[in-house]
Amino acid sequence: MTASGSPERIAALYADGWSRVVATMIRFTGGDWDLAEECAQEAFAQALRTWPATGEPDQPLAWLTTTARRRAIDRLRRASVETEKLRRVAAMDMDRDTDPPPYPTDGDIPDERLELMFTCCHPALGLEARIALTLRSVAGMSTADIASAFLVNEKTMGQRLFRAKQKVAHAAIPFRVPPAHLLPDRVPAVLHVVYLLFNRGYDEPAAERLSGEAVRLGRVLAELMPDEPEALGLLALMLLHDARRASRTDAHGDLVTIVDQDRSRWDRVTIEEGAALCERALRHGRAGPFQLQAAIAACHATAPSAEATDWTQIVGLYDHLLDVAPGPVVALNRAVALAEVDGAEVALTQVDELVGLDQYHLFHATRADLLRRLDRRDEAAAAYSVAIELAPTTPDRRFLQRRLHSM
Repeated sequence: MTASGSPERIAALYADGWSRVVATMIRFTGGDWDLAEECAQEAFAQALRTWPATGEPDQPLAWLTTTARRRAIDRLRRASVETEKLRRVAAMDMDRDTDPPPYPTDGDIPDERLELMFTCCHPALGLEARIALTLRSVAGMSTADIASAFLVNEKTMGQRLFRAKQKVAHAAIPFRVPPAHLLPDRVPAVLHVVYLLFNRGYDEPAAERLSGEAVRLGRVLAELMPDEPEALGLLALMLLHDARRASRTDAHGDLVTIVDQDRSRWDRVTIEEGAALCERALRHGRAGPFQLQAAIAACHATAPSAEATDWTQIVGLYDHLLDVAPGPVVALNRAVALAEVDGAEVALTQVDELVGLDQYHLFHATRADLLRRLDRRDEAAAAYSVAIELAPTTPDRRFLQRRLHSM
C-alpha cells in the first residue's frame, strides 16, 4: 500500500480509470452495461471508504477492477434463478476469502477503452444516443450531470441512456474495434462525437466540463490509435481552440473575435502541443478534415499578431478542406479568409452563391460584415437583423447588436 488515498487522488483516478474498469466489466459480464457500471461505481465507492484509512493500493486499477468483479459475482449469485447466469458464476474461479486478495497488476488489466468508444458510437445508434452513452460509459459523467449539460431533466436523460443500452443489447452490437475494412467508416463517427462534445462545452460556458472531457477522450484516442492521423488532428484542433478559451469573451461575457483577442492570454504551451500534433498528423500524408481544420487553427494561433496572419495559406488550406469535406459552411469560412486576401467584394460574390444556409446565423453575419466593409450600410443592417434573430445564444446576439449599432 502507498500513503496516498485521499478523495482528491481517487477523483483523479476516476477520471482516468473509470472507462477502463467499465470496459473490462462489460466484457466480464457478457455485455450487461448496467451491471458493469453499477459494479464499477461500487468499487470506486469502496475505495473512498477504505483508502483514506488504509492507503492506496500499489496497483489501484487492479484493485478497483477486482473489487468490481467481486460485486458482479455477488449480483449474479443473487440472481440465481437465471440458469445462464448460474453457469457463468460456476465458471468464475475466484476465492473471495483471501485477504489480502491476489490482485493482478495494473499491467495485467486489458485496455478495452477503444472497444467501448466504438460500441458507444456505433452507427446503429442515433447521434444523441451516441453522445449520451459516451458521456456516461466512457467519460463517467453522472446522469444528472449529462442532463444538466444538455438542458433536460434527469429522468429524461435516464430514459435516453436506458434506450441506448437496450439498443446495444437488442441489436447485438459487438463490443469490439471494427475489422479493418470497416474502420474508415467507423473512425469518423467516433471522432465526430468527441468533437461535438468539445464544441458544446466551448460554446456554452454552463457546459464547459464537456470540453475538458472531450480533450481527455481525444488524448485516449490518440494514445490508442497512434497511427490514425485524424485522431491526432482532432486532438490538435481541440487543443488549439482550447488554448484561446480565456480570451474568447470579455469581462461582460461578450464574444471577442480572434482578430481582437488579447494574445497574451493565450496558452502558449497548449498551442505548441497542438501545433506539434498537427504536424505529426500531416506527416502521415493522409490529410483529413480534422487535420486541415487543425492546420487552419494553427495558422491563427502561431501568428505573432492578427496582422501577421497568413491568410493566403489559410485560403489554400480551406481549398484542401473543400476537396475532402465539401459543404456550404466550409465554403463560407473560406470566403471569410478570402476577404482578407482578395477583398470584401470578391468574398461577397462567393457568399451570395451559397445555398442551404438561410437559417444559419453566421451566414447572415458574414454577409453583414462584408456589406459593412463595402459601405453598403442599409443592406448590412438588414443582414445583421436577420443574424440577430437567428443567433442561438445571448452572447452571439449581443455581439451582433454591437456590430449593428457601431455602423
